[in-house]
Amino acid sequence: VFNEYQRMTGRDIEKSICREMSGDLEQGMLAVVKCLKNTPAFFAERLNKAMRGMGTKDRTLIRIMVSRSEIDLLDIRTEYKRLYGKSLYHDISGDTSGDYQKILLKICGGND
Repeated sequence: VFNEYQRMTGRDIEKSICREMSGDLEQGMLAVVKCLKNTPAFFAERLNKAMRGMGTKDRTLIRIMVSRSEIDLLDIRTEYKRLYGKSLYHDISGDTSGDYQKILLKICGGND
């Protein structure tokens, strides 16, 4: 659908969304497009953002790890490594501690 849209209009859908929308609606639509184009990369970016900087966005980290654990977490791990040059396991190890860390690492699986 996105390729056909680009063929017909001469611009990609993201540029059209940015031209026609703003604010939360724009951000929401861009997130939907990103997720549809490459779901594992979308979630890898969200996980990285949840652990980046000071503090961890625990709710986001838990929600994604648990909800995707039996669906496509292996693909997300692969995309994470491709995008950030280090494993999801490594970043979880460095950003969490205690039993919380242990359970997230169990869900994550291996250190790619």
